[in-house]
Amino acid sequence: MRSSTDPDQQVQETVRLFFETLRRTGSVLGVVRHFRTQKLLFPRRLATGPEKGELHWAKLCHSSALHLLHNPRYTGAYCYGRSRRRRGGNSRQREKLSREDWLVFLPGAYPGYISWKEYEENLERIAANAQRLGAEREKGPPREGPALLQRLVICGRCGRRMGVRYHLRRSGERIPCYFCQYEALTHGAKTCQAVWGIGIDAAISDLLLELVSPLTLEVALGVQKELRARSEEADSLRRKGVERARYQAELSRRRYLKVDPDNRLVTDELEAEWNAKLRSFRQSQDEYERRREEEALDLDGEACQKILSLATDFPRLWKDPATPQTERKRMVRLLIEDVALIKEEMKLVARVRFKGGAMRTLEIAPPLKLADQRRTPRAIVEEVDRLLDQHTVREIAAILRERGRRSGTGGEFSVAAVRRVLSAYRLKSRYQRLRAAGLLTSREVAEILGIDRTSVYRWRLGGKIKGHRYNDRGQFLYERPATPKAAAAQGGTRGNSEACSRVPDEV
Repeated sequence: MRSSTDPDQQVQETVRLFFETLRRTGSVLGVVRHFRTQKLLFPRRLATGPEKGELHWAKLCHSSALHLLHNPRYTGAYCYGRSRRRRGGNSRQREKLSREDWLVFLPGAYPGYISWKEYEENLERIAANAQRLGAEREKGPPREGPALLQRLVICGRCGRRMGVRYHLRRSGERIPCYFCQYEALTHGAKTCQAVWGIGIDAAISDLLLELVSPLTLEVALGVQKELRARSEEADSLRRKGVERARYQAELSRRRYLKVDPDNRLVTDELEAEWNAKLRSFRQSQDEYERRREEEALDLDGEACQKILSLATDFPRLWKDPATPQTERKRMVRLLIEDVALIKEEMKLVARVRFKGGAMRTLEIAPPLKLADQRRTPRAIVEEVDRLLDQHTVREIAAILRERGRRSGTGGEFSVAAVRRVLSAYRLKSRYQRLRAAGLLTSREVAEILGIDRTSVYRWRLGGKIKGHRYNDRGQFLYERPATPKAAAAQGGTRGNSEACSRVPDEV
């Protein structure tokens, strides 16, 4: 960088490299890191000391880079009187003035490194990325966190900007939460409101994908053409106003030139009138040129085609897993100005304000509590309730796994999980259902038939009486049997003792 023998050329090359790096990285810190990693030095003039005014090369620091971006001289403008000293007590403080109060401002006085438009964009970006601006932090730069609306959320109750914090789940996922705590920090009051960001971010994402569609873009282009036509009509009226002002100024000039120079009273009055007409003409002409520049937004066919191509490019880029979250946040900031949130009892109201002033109101269901998120879906509970009429707990678990059902925690249904559903929702067990249907225990059947319980087991194995298993241990309840004579007519009371020995104890 310092190989050239001309110091002025070295300075110009270094400053030019500074702005090229800024355009590429889009960050002041990115420029500073680039100069540090490449071991590049930056020039500066010493303001004090014995070497005052001499050129000195040193490492680029963040404050020097910011000073460079705030200096309008690098745009090629000559300016003087951008600040003034103001006495405060025993000391003097330097006060920055607005551009209208500068003593001298001559844009384009000499070739610059950047354009005036780029200079203003840099200042806007610095102000937006400032950690503090006034009494409240502004939007700030997009961070790497998953909160899509970081620093874009406005509290719908107090109107202040809401912060964001993250909660870490066991799975490692970070869940954003938007909160407003100005009153809590300032006056010791309660937190104004805190809202989970999962549902809000998803609703905003769906809204953007809905808006950036071929239909909406075609409508926007049609509206733009209509506005352009009306703008041309207004431009014609303003142009006629400029012509009238020019005619009035020319008429005053001719009156002034025709008067007798010796008549000073009339001459002074006509000169003042001419000056007033000239000022009016210049003001109307400047206003006309300014409005023409603001409304010179006509889109040609190629530009319209590029806009329509966004309908396919935007959803693809938005849904791409490789797209960093910071890039999604930048896209959101290009479209949305802010989002005002009002947390109500049964819903969350989000008022989205887009760039240009358009509004959209969304009503979002509040996110479920952690207990509700882990709760078994009601449809599965009803399905378990129906299956209990014909199956045991182990059979129900197998059926649910075969059907692909998932529990509230997202896992497959086990026997213990089905039992937890029965206990949590107080479902009647299969034993209670069969007893309510009139089925009897083995002891009750034995009393009706006048036999012992072992014979009841044998009769069930022999098909003489019908039993229904009510649990996974092989225990049964029985349908009401016929009379003892009818049972004897079905084949007597002898059974298979070997089979009976394998039957567990029954109620």
